[in-house]
Amino acid sequence: MCGLVGIVGKSDIAPDIYDALTVLQHRGQDAAGIMTCHGGKFSQRKSEGLVRDVFRQHHMQRLSGSIGIGHVRYPTAGSSGTALAQPFYVNSPYGIALAHNGNLTNADALAKELFQSDLRHLNTDSDSEVLLNVFAHELQTLGKLSPAAADIFTAVGAVHRRCRGGYAAVAMLVDHGVLAFRDPYGIRPLVVGYRDTDEGREHMVASESVALDVLGYTMLGDVAPGEAIFIDSAGNLHRQQCAEHTQLAPCIFEHVYFARPDSLMDGISVYKTRMRQGERLARKVLREHADHDIDVIIPIPDTSRIAGQAMATELGIKFREGFMKNRYIGRTFIMPGQSQRKKSVRQKLNPVPLEFKGKNVMLVDDSIVRGTTCRQIIEMARDAGANKVYFASAAPPVRYPNVYGIDMPSATELIAHGRTEAEVCELIGADSLVFQDLEDLVACSHEGNEAASGFDCSVFNGEYITGDVDQGYLDHIEAQRNDEAQSERRAAMAAEGAVVGLHNDI
Repeated sequence: MCGLVGIVGKSDIAPDIYDALTVLQHRGQDAAGIMTCHGGKFSQRKSEGLVRDVFRQHHMQRLSGSIGIGHVRYPTAGSSGTALAQPFYVNSPYGIALAHNGNLTNADALAKELFQSDLRHLNTDSDSEVLLNVFAHELQTLGKLSPAAADIFTAVGAVHRRCRGGYAAVAMLVDHGVLAFRDPYGIRPLVVGYRDTDEGREHMVASESVALDVLGYTMLGDVAPGEAIFIDSAGNLHRQQCAEHTQLAPCIFEHVYFARPDSLMDGISVYKTRMRQGERLARKVLREHADHDIDVIIPIPDTSRIAGQAMATELGIKFREGFMKNRYIGRTFIMPGQSQRKKSVRQKLNPVPLEFKGKNVMLVDDSIVRGTTCRQIIEMARDAGANKVYFASAAPPVRYPNVYGIDMPSATELIAHGRTEAEVCELIGADSLVFQDLEDLVACSHEGNEAASGFDCSVFNGEYITGDVDQGYLDHIEAQRNDEAQSERRAAMAAEGAVVGLHNDI
């Protein structure tokens, strides 16, 4: 999962891209990058680390230009390192930089095509570089010295025909403008907005609407599935549907976990969706445990807080903050190694004993992925004096890997994979466990936008909406994502000095 920003302004826009990336930091904490264009030349800074650590004053001073794009990233399948930080760049045609959020399910086949048929070299194993080169090749085949918006849209249409999976992308063409496009299913989010200044109108695209809000942009709406938006260097906005067949089916895990609650995605309020998740979860508790003895509901910070509050209100039970969070620890289920994940849970959360001692506690989390975190949190609750510890998940059991850009563990490392809910309850050490029903989860999101024909719920039901994911592909990502394979890759990178490609640092 990554965060994207693209701006066409009237003055130097690097500071605004920096601010937008800090707002989107929750979408990626592994690396960050900004690239701007001025006078026919690109300037860039990208490296591993948080936004605040990657960019210093001298970097920002050299990122001149009124056109630019930015990216925050977390690694997929154990891949890490500065060489894989984005944006990526190719010099032909025109000079194009691109940043990408998502995953191409046919990246390996495309990489072979690019080498054997398109005669293009790939410098990394990133599918983002694959996407960039596919777009660059399709644009180059048009043979235009100076591309018009229609030419760019033609190239995006060819990208949609060749690429499979979930993707949202922002690209910058030297002195021409910024392009943004979204896959035909709208799996990964992308929004566009504008801001009027004394010098004229500025436009911005971003992964989440909250980035527009913070910078004072008015939201025009979402980039539609299959649609492309081109903002030329003069600030004119062009948009066109570029895919032959489209369907709005966004990733529902954005609403569960990844997105900020103050964001709007496809017209759906993430905040209200999470409230509805808590209300539906409370109703399930009343159906299945009408004689419950819950004394207090305690959320596991931060993404479950809204659902926990709504659940407590619906049940008429006290809501309390029983865990204090260290906000300088990253999200644990995407940390690279199991031992590091175990250590980080204790560093991240500390219980308030007063809220646990002698009470029957219902802990609420957004989801259960590996089970590592909730198992330790339940132990912490018991150590703090809880009488009984119940557990509720605002999402159904996560049983299948994500293939559209969320680097969840391999299937065998998902605690619910191949297990019943009772078995999961026993493994995490809870006195009882309640999962959200999938139909209720979908209803919570669908209520926000009835135009959505469905949602990608593949991590819960194993139904991959693009229709091109078979067991062979799942076996392939299983081999890539398991902890043993990731440890081997990290060791190999360390032995080689982590030199995986070229790094343009300023």
